[in-house]
Amino acid sequence: MNWFALLDCDTRRPWVREDVEDILVKRPRACVPRGSVMLETRLSPDARPQTLISYKCDGATPTSFSLMSTPHGSLVLVIALGDDVVHEVVERGREARTDTLQVTISWDLAKKAGRLAVARPETEHVLIRHFAMTRAPLLADMVALAHPQGLTEIDPDVIFVALSTEIEPVGPMPTLSPSVPLETGQGVRLATTLKQGDVVRSANGKLVPVLHMVHRSVPSLGSFRPVRLRAPYFGLTQDVVVSRHQRLLVSGAEVEYLFGREEVLIPASALVNGYAGHYEPAPRFVTYHQLLLPHHDAVRIPDAALETLYIGRMRRDKVQLAASVLGDLPRALLPEHHRAGYQVLRAFEAISLAEARAA
Repeated sequence: MNWFALLDCDTRRPWVREDVEDILVKRPRACVPRGSVMLETRLSPDARPQTLISYKCDGATPTSFSLMSTPHGSLVLVIALGDDVVHEVVERGREARTDTLQVTISWDLAKKAGRLAVARPETEHVLIRHFAMTRAPLLADMVALAHPQGLTEIDPDVIFVALSTEIEPVGPMPTLSPSVPLETGQGVRLATTLKQGDVVRSANGKLVPVLHMVHRSVPSLGSFRPVRLRAPYFGLTQDVVVSRHQRLLVSGAEVEYLFGREEVLIPASALVNGYAGHYEPAPRFVTYHQLLLPHHDAVRIPDAALETLYIGRMRRDKVQLAASVLGDLPRALLPEHHRAGYQVLRAFEAISLAEARAA
């Protein structure tokens, strides 16, 4: 089933799969033995405490669910299913404050296990806590988290809430739409057609092998919102659609003059300014793809280059690797990436560069 409920908090429009509504009519006490709740939120700029989401139902099995952010940067999760209570805290610290957090709570009753993961969408950084979970939540209670009707309260800073029947991966994510054209040893091919063993052309013109292709379907909201990068800006000969955190590798005289570097990286979200890029209308869920290469590199598209998946030394961390989109791969087959050292431009710097190039 995968994703079965979604709330866009900006529009306050909930969505629930039709077959889930049928299940609730026929089996009001149906359970979710395996699944995830994903929530993305902005954090309070004045470091005030926030109850990001809370739910309480005094039924045959009293149930409550709450996720709170403290002024000290911690995330506190409390789940009560009858007499079974989960209380977990992820300590992030003040120095770890960021504009946006993505929180994923997952459980698998067959393993009597749960997981709380806190990620910063603009980086590969993720904190993970495991806990015991011995009772499956009711489907009706889970749907209520994304379909507030009096029993659920959601902070105005929350961007979206999404529910899945899978253990959703956390950490580095794919960011290329299926239609992105990539340069390979056999010419230009769409990202969705590439597979392990194919060769692609890196930013420096060399051909490098694809170690693995990853893909994932996600809500088209928040950090997953698609961005259309428009030609002819930044050397593009055709528009490309990517996730907002995909980064474009840019070079040229203007880059050297403004930043003293031969090449810089620009997040797609920094180019959403009405002409170099704009948010792309999308269906409720989108599928992104990405390449894993032997080194942290950028791959060529016609007259431009896009950064590929960066995993650092993830293979040394069994917990983070198991929770990632690469969790099914043997550690011995994964590379260790070192940052290429490119400067990543902030939004105002990206706009300045775009204006200098347009002049």
